[in-house]
Amino acid sequence: MIVSIKTFTLDSFELDSGDVLSPVEIAYEPYGVLNHDRSNAVLILHAFSGDAHAAGVSEADGKPGWWESMIGPGKAFDTNRYFVLCSNVLGGCSGTTGPSSIDPSSGKPYGSEFPFITMGDMVRLQKRLVEHLGIEKLLTVAGGSMGGMQALQWATAFPEACASVIPIASSHRHSAQQIAFNEVGRQAIMADPDFQGGDYYDGPGPLRGLAVARMVGHITYMSDDSMHEKFGRRRRSMQSAEDIFEVESYLRYRGGEFVNRFDANSYITITRAMDTFDLAGESDSLGEALECCKARFLVLSFTSDWLYPSYQSQEIVRALRGRNRDVAYVELPSNYGHDAFLIEAGEQTDLIKGFLANTYRKL
Repeated sequence: MIVSIKTFTLDSFELDSGDVLSPVEIAYEPYGVLNHDRSNAVLILHAFSGDAHAAGVSEADGKPGWWESMIGPGKAFDTNRYFVLCSNVLGGCSGTTGPSSIDPSSGKPYGSEFPFITMGDMVRLQKRLVEHLGIEKLLTVAGGSMGGMQALQWATAFPEACASVIPIASSHRHSAQQIAFNEVGRQAIMADPDFQGGDYYDGPGPLRGLAVARMVGHITYMSDDSMHEKFGRRRRSMQSAEDIFEVESYLRYRGGEFVNRFDANSYITITRAMDTFDLAGESDSLGEALECCKARFLVLSFTSDWLYPSYQSQEIVRALRGRNRDVAYVELPSNYGHDAFLIEAGEQTDLIKGFLANTYRKL
């Protein structure tokens, strides 16, 4: 299916910080058909570097969506049965208002003046979009990695607005190690002389720093086994001091590719939102924070994911079971590391298909 980006605009939007963005645009893509009682809507929430183009073939550039293996006719999120929606997060750089957007007060990109945002801000903006489309209750909200964090935020912030939640390879808050990896990426960007304190839009921008940040991040998305299988210690050249190993060349390619589609300030803004996210917040425990949840949960993790290890998903499951909530948990075998949620479509499809069908029947 050929798909195109749509945009919804709000005159103003107040953030958790008290700052107000005015106006705010949110980019999204819809797939499938909303039924007459608007009860078949599914919201897909993307990971850190994702965007609204989750499925189909982009009308703009002909590229497939980032979760093409999971969204479409007969797939896990079956567009023959469900109306599926994916939006770009607040603070991003793919159509939704972010640091590279024009600040109407200055006529220039926000840059360093873009305010601090939270996961709660992202989710509240998504809720405004869902309301704009006339949807009172979502059949499910689902996402992997940062998308799973947003799904959990949905479950607690809007418990009446989602019948089910599917957090995949995710966490209710970052560990010190997860924060540390993000900080290395941020420091790589800010150390680039072309960063210019975040106001670089008249120049080339911190391309080298952003590429290094992506290289570091990409290492964490893979597992030792998957890197060994893909690269081992194979060499590209015995004649040059550069690109000796295939893994070096691959990481440089991934870093170079990333700077062509992502904004450095968005990298900093979104990773800060991820690092400061803590579902328990002011509550005494995670269980207390989840007390208000009314949704059914399907929680998935992967055996080789060391960036978001299974114990973090299991913490969520234990907290939900401690509050007698309806939750199913599966740890799926995979050698692909954190990237498994993007790659391992087979077992995820079977589990999600059954879970969604059962949830829809209960509605």
